[in-house]
Amino acid sequence: MRTTTHASPAAIPLSATEVLTRTPLFSDLPADDLQRLAQGCRVEHYDRGNILFHKGDPCHGFHLVLDGQIKLAFVSAAGNQKVVEIIRPGQSFGEAVMFMQKPYVLMAQALTDCQLLFIAKDVIFQEIRKDPDFCLRLIAGLSMRLHHLIKDLEIYSLCSGRERIVGYLLGEMTDDECSPPDGRVEICLPTHKSTIASRLNLTQEHFSRVLHELANDGLIEIEGRRIVVPDVTKLRSSLCLP
Repeated sequence: MRTTTHASPAAIPLSATEVLTRTPLFSDLPADDLQRLAQGCRVEHYDRGNILFHKGDPCHGFHLVLDGQIKLAFVSAAGNQKVVEIIRPGQSFGEAVMFMQKPYVLMAQALTDCQLLFIAKDVIFQEIRKDPDFCLRLIAGLSMRLHHLIKDLEIYSLCSGRERIVGYLLGEMTDDECSPPDGRVEICLPTHKSTIASRLNLTQEHFSRVLHELANDGLIEIEGRRIVVPDVTKLRSSLCLP
C-alpha cells in the first residue's frame, strides 16, 4: 500500500529548492539551476509499513530521505526478506537503477513515518548534460555506495556474528558518544531487532543470542530496544574487524 501526499504545485518548487540547497549533491548549483531542478521534484509522505516500490516496478527517478527510515530488501517467493540497507535522513537511494533505466531490483518499505524528496530522472539527465561537475558528484556518491557494499561483503565474509553486532553498535554512536567522559553510552535501536539482524546477515535468533552473550560479559545492558554500553572503550577493544 502506498500513501503519497503532494504539496500544491505552487508550493513544491519553493520547498524542494530549500531541501536541495541543504543537500551536498545539489548545494553548489546556481539558484537558477536549483529552481529548474526543483520543478522535477516532489515531496512524498509515507506511513510506517507503506511500500514505496516492489522489485520489477519501473524506476522514474530517485529518492532523498528527509525524515524517517527506509528499508531496502530482497524478497523471496516464500516472502522471506534479506535487508540490504537501511536508509536514513540525508541519504538517497535508487540512483543506480535510474541510470541503468531498468526496473527496481528490490523493494523499499517505510520503517517509520517518512518524508522523502523524489527527484525525476528527466531533470537529472538534463542537469548532467549541462554540468559535468554535477555528473562527477553523482559518480562520487555512487562510488561511495559501492564502497560501503564491498565493505559489508568483507565483514559478512570475515567477521563473526559477535564482531558484526559490536561493529554495528559502535556505528550507531555519534562522534561525541564514541569518547564519552564517563565511558557510558545509551543507544536506541532504530528499528526491530529482526530487521537489524537481516541487515547484518544474521538470523534473529543469532542476533539475540549474541546480545545476551555481550550482556553476560558486562559489555552491554539490554532494555528492550534500548542498549546501554557501560564502557565504550571496553566494548571497542572486543572488536577485531579486518
